[in-house]
Amino acid sequence: MSLEKVDQIQLYPVKQVRKQRLVTDIAGTVTQELKKSKRLQALPTGSRIAIAVGSRGINHLSTYVLSTVTTLKRMGHQPFIVAAMGSHGGATSEGQRELLAHYGIHENAMGVPVLSDMDVEQIGVNQSGIPVYWDRNALAADGVFTISRIKPHTDFHGTYESGIVKMLVIGLGKQPGASVHHVYGVRGLRDFIPQSVEVVLQKTKFLAGLAIVENADDEPGCIELIDRDDLLVKEPGLLSLARAWMAQLPFQQLDLLIIGECGKNYSGTGMDVNVLGRQMLEGVPDLLKPNITRICLLDLSEETEGNATGVGIADLTTTRIVKKIDKHKSDMNCLTSCCLLRSKIPIDLPGDRECIAQGMATCWQPDLAKLKLAFIPNTLELAHIWATAAALEQLKSNKEVEIGTTTRTLPWTADGRVEQAILFPNSTQGKRHQVLRAK
Repeated sequence: MSLEKVDQIQLYPVKQVRKQRLVTDIAGTVTQELKKSKRLQALPTGSRIAIAVGSRGINHLSTYVLSTVTTLKRMGHQPFIVAAMGSHGGATSEGQRELLAHYGIHENAMGVPVLSDMDVEQIGVNQSGIPVYWDRNALAADGVFTISRIKPHTDFHGTYESGIVKMLVIGLGKQPGASVHHVYGVRGLRDFIPQSVEVVLQKTKFLAGLAIVENADDEPGCIELIDRDDLLVKEPGLLSLARAWMAQLPFQQLDLLIIGECGKNYSGTGMDVNVLGRQMLEGVPDLLKPNITRICLLDLSEETEGNATGVGIADLTTTRIVKKIDKHKSDMNCLTSCCLLRSKIPIDLPGDRECIAQGMATCWQPDLAKLKLAFIPNTLELAHIWATAAALEQLKSNKEVEIGTTTRTLPWTADGRVEQAILFPNSTQGKRHQVLRAK
């Protein structure tokens, strides 16, 4: 297909307008929730409390962390931050420190030490004989507090998926903790993490966790403290809530989906397979909801620090992405997770226009008027979408979308990239671009 065809695509703006819960005062809510913890209240003044923070791109993460730090200080304690992200950041102390800093979590901003050491100790063995590891700095603290987003996992479905339980076992288990569970594939995560967390609850000074459930707009819909004794009972209910609230594509079928960028700040797999309907997981059937023939991926996020985990979920990409890949970080993450299909590099094209053109040429729909095409900034921020008229036919009875009447073609930068800040000004990419332009 000729490159000129790309500029003939007419896109309509689509806004998803689901009624959603929203917590407007994050800092105030965090303070209120922490004061509910019986175990925190029982600690003697001056206790050293480790705040476990991961690599997931929780919206407003620095606000959650700073509010937690401030509240614990007001309670008379000595908080500090520990990285709790398994093998991310290349499984190095420097890499994990850089990831936290990208989210605004560093010593100057937080006013407390940030420890990203990778040293662990084995604290026991679960009932299946799998060793359980824990961060040495966390073990040395008088108490440990976690900050976690509760969300459906991209690799498995179980009673506990992404959340406090997984952070306690995998995040604070560092690279060894992640490796010993991932080596069993889905079974290691779904079946063995619940066994391992029992060891953590018995052998550590974990106090409580802040559970965050985000709505479909990537904003907090629920912020709740879960004390240690209630963890195994309460987290599954919040997971059900997260599953009901999570952002989804409103389409059942697309010929071509263009994704602005992927990264670990959007999903553990770079792109959320629950959104795309592609598991790309060895021995596990694809979801196929929605059914997408071809996916074009244009860029990596800055926040992912070169970790291109999940890039193989796309069919076509740009040479720009390939040049940005940090091979060590990507390989370490994928080898630890034992999910290798998702790490394969797709066919890369010189630029955005060439990538999209080949997506159009190979998506099995040569008639431009019938092309079901949609463009999203990433798989986390789906409130605003651009789509062709043929794709919009599926939304006629959908009362949770608003469709604009003015069409536009793809906007381009001077160097030949899609100007995503124009298409998605309120997305992560759009806001990042606005900051750069202000400088």
